[in-house]
Amino acid sequence: GNFHGRTISVISMSTDPDCTENFGPFVPGFLSIDYDAPEQLEAILKEKGDKVCAFIQEPIQGEAGVYVPSEGYITKCQNLCKQYNCLYIDDEIQTGIARTGRMLAADHENCRPDMVILGKAISGGAYPVSVVLCDKKIMDVIKPGTHGSTFGGCPMACAVAVAALEVIEEEKLIERAQVMGERMRKGLRDVPSEIVKLVRGKGLLNAVVVDRMAGLDEYTAYAVCLLMAEHGVLAKPTHSDIIRLAPPLTITEAEVDEIVRVFHLAVKEAPAYA
Repeated sequence: GNFHGRTISVISMSTDPDCTENFGPFVPGFLSIDYDAPEQLEAILKEKGDKVCAFIQEPIQGEAGVYVPSEGYITKCQNLCKQYNCLYIDDEIQTGIARTGRMLAADHENCRPDMVILGKAISGGAYPVSVVLCDKKIMDVIKPGTHGSTFGGCPMACAVAVAALEVIEEEKLIERAQVMGERMRKGLRDVPSEIVKLVRGKGLLNAVVVDRMAGLDEYTAYAVCLLMAEHGVLAKPTHSDIIRLAPPLTITEAEVDEIVRVFHLAVKEAPAYA
């Protein structure tokens, strides 16, 4: 399901039980629809009209298992939001800053959201930084002193973020993510095993879906990730049948090939391990 963080407001709209269990009370006023279903968005906007303030989503669902939507989906959502005077909020915390082979994942469809949320990677992982981007007419709704946080606007954080963005541009990491991601997906798809059902992703945000019915127990993804760790590669299991791979943007061809080699090895060893 959707994932936008773990503070009380955003988990109020989460469909992930791991985010909501033992927490509350939740903030009212949120509605959820299926991902990659623009017809559901249109139905809600038609029904609720001007009572819908904003629509927020990830351009690629990260925590859910790197779900890449249908081509043109982001554009459809943006157009519907414009039609019904609803803000389109693009959560790029996992997908943004060159991760998918574009500066923002929304750039794959030349989409310009009303608001963009960024974090983590915008500092190169070196400093806690988060950012909200939007047009002045939207930002000016919040007057000075009416909203903020203790460390908001920290000069050090801003300097680190600027330096990280300069590295992204100077070292051409957007282009590198695109090329290295294609190389990785090709290698992962070539694994000779019935365990692997699907490889998906964009740039260096990728996932492998494994078949839980291929003679192993339901923790196949976890077993494969443990085996990969034993061979020096860290990957993240998600929902028991998905393995997420999001290596550094500075990764080399040799390192991509090593990830693929270790994945092939782990998949081969997984039946005995499980």
